[in-house]
Order: sequence, then C-alpha cells, then structure tokens
Amino acid sequence: MVATLVRLRFLILANSLKGKPWQIVAVVIGGLYGLGVLFGVVAGLIALSFAPSELARTVTVLGGAATILGWIVLPLIGPGTDQTVEPSRLAIFPIPLNQLVLGLLVSGVLGVPGIVTSIAALATAATWWQHPLGAIAAIICAVIGVLTCVAGSRAITALSSGVGSGRRFREAKGILFFIPLILLGPIMIGLTALLRSSADALPGIADIVAWTPLGAIWSVPGYLVTGDLGRAAAGFVIGLATLAILLIVWRSSLRHALENPARASSPAMKGTRKLGLFGVFPATPWGAVAARALTYWLRDPRYAQSLIVIPLIPVLLFVYSGNMGSMGVLNALGPVVALLLALSIYTDVSYDNTAFALHLSTGVSGRDDRLGRVVALGVFAVPVSVLLTIASVWFTNSWQVLPGLLGIVFGLLLSGFALSSVISGRFVFPVPAPGESPFKARPGGGFMLTLTTFATWGALVVLVLPEAVLAVIGFVTGDAIYGWIALAAGLVLGGGMLVAAVRWGGSILDKRGPELLAALQAGK
Repeated sequence: MVATLVRLRFLILANSLKGKPWQIVAVVIGGLYGLGVLFGVVAGLIALSFAPSELARTVTVLGGAATILGWIVLPLIGPGTDQTVEPSRLAIFPIPLNQLVLGLLVSGVLGVPGIVTSIAALATAATWWQHPLGAIAAIICAVIGVLTCVAGSRAITALSSGVGSGRRFREAKGILFFIPLILLGPIMIGLTALLRSSADALPGIADIVAWTPLGAIWSVPGYLVTGDLGRAAAGFVIGLATLAILLIVWRSSLRHALENPARASSPAMKGTRKLGLFGVFPATPWGAVAARALTYWLRDPRYAQSLIVIPLIPVLLFVYSGNMGSMGVLNALGPVVALLLALSIYTDVSYDNTAFALHLSTGVSGRDDRLGRVVALGVFAVPVSVLLTIASVWFTNSWQVLPGLLGIVFGLLLSGFALSSVISGRFVFPVPAPGESPFKARPGGGFMLTLTTFATWGALVVLVLPEAVLAVIGFVTGDAIYGWIALAAGLVLGGGMLVAAVRWGGSILDKRGPELLAALQAGK
C-alpha cells in the first residue's frame, strides 16, 4: 500500500504537468533555483568541518531548528503544502490508517522539498567527517529530523484543516500569517542588527534551542564530538519524542478528517436580499460587471490578500528610509501602491474560474467586460493611490515633487489598467479556485505566477518611462514645469492606452472567450 501511494503521488504530479509547457518551465526553473541553494548549503556544511566544533554545533542546531520551523509554518503562510495525494480523496478507500500515515509520510519525503531537505540534512555528516562517531550520529539524526519536518508539516496542515474548516477562520488565519510574511524585510533588518550586536551570544542561544523540540535532534552529533554524552542522549530522546508526538497528532487529526469529511453547507435564505452594489452601478452590461467585480474585491479572500499589503507598505518604506538615512524614500509610497493595484486584475478571468461562463452565456461584449473590471478597481485604486501620494509629500514636506509623483501614479494606474485588460483577456493563469485558500498553489503554479508577475511589472515600467523620465528630471533640476508635464503625460498617454486596451482586450476576449472557458474548465 505504501508503494502504491508513492507511485500514485508521482503519477498525479506527472499528469498535472502534462500538456502545460509553461508550468513545466516554471517547475524546471524552480528546481534549478533549489539546486543552487542546495549546493550553497552543502558547501557551507562541508566548510564547517574545518571550523571549531562549537561553531559547527551552533550553525547546525540553529539551521536545523529553522528548517523544522519553516516546514511547520510554511503550510500556513505559503502557497500551500504539496498535497499531491490529498487525504480527503482517499476517505472512500479502505486503507488502514497506519499504512496511510506511513505512505503519506514517505511520499512527503520524496517530494521536491523533502528531497532537498533530506540532502541538506544528510550533508551534516560531512560537517563531522573528521569524527566518525559524530558523522554516523549525524546521518541517523538527519533521518529523524527530516521525518520530523514532514510529520510536523502534515500535522499542522491536518489540524488547521480540521479546526479551521470555516471560511471566516481561513481568511483570518491567512491575514494573521500573511502580515508577518510581508514584514519579513524589516524583521530581518532588526534580527541582523541584533545578531551583529550579540554575535558572541549565539553559542548560548544554540544551547538553549538544543533543549527544544526544534533543535534537540540536530545537537546530538555536536555534543558527541565535544564529549558531552549526557546532552547528546537528552537531545536524541527529545528528538524521538517530538517525532512520535507529531505522528500521533497527525494520525489522530487524519482519522478525524477521514471520518468527518467537510461538507459544503448552503446558507438559508433570509427574506429578500437587496441588490447591493448592483443597485449602485448603472443598469448596463459594464455596470453589472463592475458591480460583480467589486463584490469580489470586498468578499473574496483571494482578492483581499492583494489589499492586505497596502496598509503595510508605509511601514516598510518607513523602516527602509530610516535604515537608508533618507526620508525621501517615503515619497515612493504612492507609485508603489499604484504599481501593485494597477496590475491586480491581470488574473481576473482566471479568478472567475468556470463562473466566467456567465459572461459568455449572457452575451456580455468583451469591451463591456474589460471596462467593468477596470471601473471596479479604479473606484478605490485611484483615490487610495492619490491620497497616499499627497500624504507622503505632506509628511516629508516636499510639495515641489507632488506634480511629478502624481504623473507617475496616474501613468502607472492607467497604463497598468490597460496592460491588465489585454493580458487577462488572452491568458489563463494557475491561481487558487473559488473557495480555496488564497495561498494554495498547483505544482509549479506559484513560481510560474511569480515569474509572470515580474514580467508584467517590467512591461508596465517600460510603458511609464515617458512620464517617469520627465518627473525625475524635475526632481533633479528642481524645475516644477517638468513635474506638471509629467502629470499631463501620465493622464494623456495612460488614458489613451487605456481606451485602446479596453477595445483591443475586448476584441481578444470576444474571439478567445470559449477557449478561455475551456482552459478554465480543464484547470490549465
């Protein structure tokens, strides 16, 4: 049964990539990136073999603890764990629970993250190659450590899916864990400063971490080499107990999930519902599309995750401006927000999923579809970007740069709307389906979407070059006329691009609508 589950895992993975060349490219690029990181880690572990034993133990303990913590936390804040063989789909089969746990554990180890972690963990033996007893212990502890990583990841996933089956809980959980991820830069700056000021304290910190479930198993080889057999034995016992507890928790959560599968519930209709936003927008095709799209922005967590970033950007820029010693960095607030918001609808049709059939069956023209989606985004994107631009200039007391900044902001917004109107009518992207976690990703889909995002950002920067160059000249020379020209250029050029893109993107959508729907239904 274990071998069958492992074969099934790779068969599903291969089928999910079949006929999807760009997703295969994303997987290959991601694999190459992972190999590069892995090579650096292995080289560093080998280099530690020539370092003092205390330094080697400190690095391996802290690095191993961070690895286990990452495996446990990433399922909550990342694009989703690799659940190629979803346990919920195996509920109808009479598979003994112990064999199912073992099969899922082995398949988790044989995934790409599991293989990379296994190689890096086994490479710790190279750190202690000059001490045979330590090297042998490192191999044994590496196996236990990798199994702990996978078991911890699966246990936390099973617990979160069982406890947080409600939609509101999933949304709140995503927001709570997504915020620290966005603030990772300032957090790393603070940690770097702390480590620089207290580098001598790291061995003591590693000794403390060695008593915890995260670092205990990784401390065993180092303590054996230094002759502290008592600490080595304690670390090994703590490591084994941690693995056993995680397996028990995972098994219990998995049994509960299989015996009590989640069922979709339909809320009871309470009276006559109001029209909501459909009563606000004009009773026209583009007005209906705008009302529907804006409703998604307000209620769909996949859209809401784009808005979580907005209030955190001022915090990021404030921290970076203090670190760089220039408060002028805050003036980039408006353009940065405009850049993020302007391109937030280039995956709009992909987010619609099969609901896009509603647009085709009702005969909504591509131009009305494009216009409605742009209007829905512009309702809040334009005022938010403009207000943040004015607020940043007021805070830094640099009113002379306001016209140029507004030129860049309007250029980014209007040109970004135009670019998104064309792209979303032409391509389908691997995004989470309606009702799924905003952080769930298909194999290679997350990396492909990231790659596409950066390419789209680059195209938008090229489109905004005229007004950006004029604005920068005004910033450098101090001549306000260049800023006003940049503002006019942003409005005129961006507006012209938007009008042309709505028509062009609409015609593309009219021609490719059925093909897009077929791709969405096929999950491409």
